[in-house]
Parts: sequence; structure tokens; C-alpha cells
Amino acid sequence: MDAVTLMVLAFIVLVVMNVPIAFAMGSATVLALYVAGNIPLQMVPQKLASGIESFPFLAIPLFILTGGFMETGGINRRLVEFAQSLVGHIRGGLGQVMVVAEMFFSGISGSALADASAIGTLLIPSMIRANYKPSRAAALMAAAAGMGMLIPPCLLMVILGAIGSISIAALFMAGFLPATLMAITLAVLIYFQARRGTIPDATGKRASLREILNSFGHAILPLGLPLIIFGGILGGIFTATEAAVIAAIYSFVIGVFIYKEISLRKTFEILATTTKLTGVVCLLIGFATGFSWVLATHQLPQVLGAWITAVSPNKYVFMLFTILVFLFFSAVLDGLPAMLIFFPILYPTAMQLGIDPLHYGILIVGTMGIGLILPPIGIVLVIICSITKIKLGDTIRPMLPYLTVLVLDLIIIAFWPQLALILPKLVGLH
Repeated sequence: MDAVTLMVLAFIVLVVMNVPIAFAMGSATVLALYVAGNIPLQMVPQKLASGIESFPFLAIPLFILTGGFMETGGINRRLVEFAQSLVGHIRGGLGQVMVVAEMFFSGISGSALADASAIGTLLIPSMIRANYKPSRAAALMAAAAGMGMLIPPCLLMVILGAIGSISIAALFMAGFLPATLMAITLAVLIYFQARRGTIPDATGKRASLREILNSFGHAILPLGLPLIIFGGILGGIFTATEAAVIAAIYSFVIGVFIYKEISLRKTFEILATTTKLTGVVCLLIGFATGFSWVLATHQLPQVLGAWITAVSPNKYVFMLFTILVFLFFSAVLDGLPAMLIFFPILYPTAMQLGIDPLHYGILIVGTMGIGLILPPIGIVLVIICSITKIKLGDTIRPMLPYLTVLVLDLIIIAFWPQLALILPKLVGLH
């Protein structure tokens, strides 16, 4: 048995045994190097360190910190109220509000898990009181959170850009139109479900212009954060990594000094959570760097690429293969480990087939967002079910229409590169 086969098998066994994925990758890498015998084990800590020393990775703790301040500082409530004033009267009522609120909040938090916790905690109880079945409310929240992965700032985009040498600012810009496509198709589906009586209809009358302006006034500060970030990036004032610093400071000032909903104790709790999550992410990135390096030194990407192109040299067939791989493994391994393992393997083949790196990156991020809500094991769906206190199995049937629409959206994104590329080209980022 060669070292790579042993490493992969050891990784699978350790994951099945519920060993944390970072340590499963690290242990499997050490075992492979030990068995190979021709590479010193000191390469493991060296690769771990080199994997996390990239400057763009400084954005990771800062965007996590921003999400913590935004989730705790009353931001989510104000954004939901603004979304309610805009679309609460349309067929599907609270379902439409959930989609729009997710678009607002995801552009601030940068995390599907934060979105599910913050927006779900507010809206799901209201939906249940409005006669939504708990399983349907959970399915809607999951679908909205999966769509929100493409809305910047997104931590996965930061990491993908760093490991693939793709402009993070361009990835941020490229995510807008694909995310909008998903939001529109979800909204249309919700509209027709309400029309057929599958879900409750609108829950309130159309808001007056004064009410809309009033709710907008309450939400204007958090809504200003994406504008500041992108205005600064496009204006050449700061980089995407430096934008994370601005975002963290801005969210801290809003939550602590303006809305005054974050106490000193909550601030320390947010800092502690940010430290823990950053440690987890850095361990994953570090050990995945060593894991991928072993695969690369044994020519696995080249072997896999040759096999794929032998089956079909068509780049769109490869894109469909990519969707299947990341859908499944993002659910099984969670999004980040799946990306860290499979992106370095598949990326060389994508370049060989002439696929634009930016387009390919957006497709992967979008697919991982859907993988995270794939029943019955997607981690975001698990979190939402814990909020609603329902069984995971009960969400499978309500999820199917939303998953079908979102997967069709992924196929459109795969076959229509300009949907992702047109905005970065217009602003000179690509």
C-alpha cells in the first residue's frame, strides 16, 4: 500500500471515528510521511506554519469578529424589520422577508452559520406563529442561508482567494449576481407556494413610504458597512484584508456606542468566541496544507485530471463533476475542509480545461453553500433544526423544492460564466 492510499484511508477512518477533521488530516499526513520514509516528519509543522502565514488570512479573525458584533448588537432585528417593510406584503410574506433579510445580513456577517443563528432565531418563531409548519420554516431558513454564502464578505472567499491566488476583491464582486439569481428564484418559488396554499400568504398590509423610510433609518448604519467596504476596495483606499479591519471597528462602534446593545461582558465573550473559531480555522488550513502537499507530491491532481479528461474533455462536464463533489463533501466534511482538500486537487484540471479561475471559485463557493444545508447532515441545517427543535428527517421533504431550485441555479452559474465575471470586469478587477 503506497503512502497516499494509506493517508486517505487513515483520514476516512479517523473522520468516521469522529476525530476532529483538522487532527484527522494532521494524523493521516504524519502516518503517510512516516510510511514513505524519505521525507522528514519536520515537514508537518513547517507546512502547517506556511499554510497560515499568508497576509490575506489576517482577514479571517476580523470578519469573524465583525459577524459576532453584528449578530449580538441588535443589527439583525433592524435588518429584519426593514425587510418586512419592503416585502412583507408580497405573497409568501415571512418567507420573502427571510430571503431579503438574509441578503442584507449575509453581506455583513460573512458566515452562513451566523446568518442561520441570527435571522433564524428572530424569524422562525414568528413564522410558526403565522401557521408555518416548523419543518417548512426550517427548510426556508436553510435555503436562504445556502444562497447567502455567495454574498460578500464571505470567509470562504477569503480563504479560497488566498490558496488559489485569486483576487479576493474580485471574488467578492463576482458573488453578487449569482446570489441575486438564487434570491430571485427562491422568491418566485415562495410566491407560487403561497399562491397554491403550500405556505401561508402575506401576513400584513403594504407598508407606507413613511414606514419604509423609518425602518430604513433604523437599518442604515449596518447597511452602510458593505458600502464602505466595497467603496474603499474599488476606490483603491484599502485592500480586502484591510477592509476587514474597518468592518470590525465599524461593527464594534455601532454595537457598543450607538445601539448600546453590547456590554463589556458580551464584548469579551465575542472576543473569546472569535479566538476559538480562528484557532479552528487556522488548524484546518495548516493541516490541510500538509495533506494537500502530500497529494501533490505524489501527482494525484495530475492523475485525477488525466482520468477526468479521458472520460470527457468537455469543461462543462467537469463543472458538473465539481458540483457533485463539493455538494457531497461539503455536507459530509463541512464546507471549509472540503474546499481545502478538493480545491487544490481539481483546480489544476480546471485551468487545463480553460475555465476562468474566478468563475470556478464562485461556482465552488456557491456549491459549498448548498452542501452545508443538504439534508440530513448539512451543518447549517443541523443548527437550524436545533433552533426550531424539530427532527432533521422532517425537513427533507420540505427542502426538496428549494434544493432543486438552488441546484438548477448552480448549473446556470456553471454554464453562464459571464454571470459571475461581468461585474468584476466592469469595475476593473478582472
